[in-house]
Amino acid sequence: MTRGSLYFILLTFFTLPFMHSCEDVIEVDTPTGDRRLIIDALIRIDTASAITEMRVVVGETNGFFETIPPANLQQITISNLDNPLPDAVVFNETEPGVYVKSLQTELLMQDRWLLQIDFEDQFYLAEASFVAAPQIDQLEQGDGFVFDDDDQEIEVTFTDIAGEDNFYIFDFGFGEFLATEDTFYQDQQFVFSWFYDDPFEVGTELPISILGADQEFYNYMNQLIEQSEDDLNPFQTPTLTVRGNFINATDIDNDETVDNVENEQNFALGYFALVQQNTSTIVIEDL
Repeated sequence: MTRGSLYFILLTFFTLPFMHSCEDVIEVDTPTGDRRLIIDALIRIDTASAITEMRVVVGETNGFFETIPPANLQQITISNLDNPLPDAVVFNETEPGVYVKSLQTELLMQDRWLLQIDFEDQFYLAEASFVAAPQIDQLEQGDGFVFDDDDQEIEVTFTDIAGEDNFYIFDFGFGEFLATEDTFYQDQQFVFSWFYDDPFEVGTELPISILGADQEFYNYMNQLIEQSEDDLNPFQTPTLTVRGNFINATDIDNDETVDNVENEQNFALGYFALVQQNTSTIVIEDL
């Protein structure tokens, strides 16, 4: 597996005592897709920081597996649906296709938030609320392996948030992610092993993060993995079109309608989420 700076490659082996970062590659004939926006609006929140920089990356494409050009938007705004702010919160374009805005972390952890993207006189909406994540209790280096002895084992320990059904996403870096739900470890401490395909040099620092997720985001990411190839950035162009939580609201006829009336297929790919991120780092040793 090529290591790189991809956003979400999820492996979902929730009921097994171990996980491995490999997938079977399935060849799929892909037609030319309609021109769409592709939106990476995953906002990772460090609750220990007073200010959160929100970063939204938007591109567009009219075919599968093509280079994703940045989208030149008219505007991106975010608004509080429960306690409206006095002024519109408008994102600034810092480079082509990259839009940034900072808000107080405490504000983002409350209420429901609506992200609006205006593009070519169309506007796309997605709603999100903050989702918490637990701390990682411990990271340990192991010497086990699954397929060959070059595997690098990292043992992860964390404790489920008590009293509710939870969904989490682990970010292991290098485009390697794991989605998990607490069905089999609810309200308990849980330990599992993650195996990297290749060993790391002694002294390598590996940051590993856990992200909160609601059930809708969890389901969305699972669909992306089921319908995409290995090493594919699902915030770019998926192998098959998987709808996220953005709708084209340009022609919505009333507040009770959640899909546009005459433009149902004109939707954006991607997802808007506000999630807590907790990160721990392990330094590779010579075992």
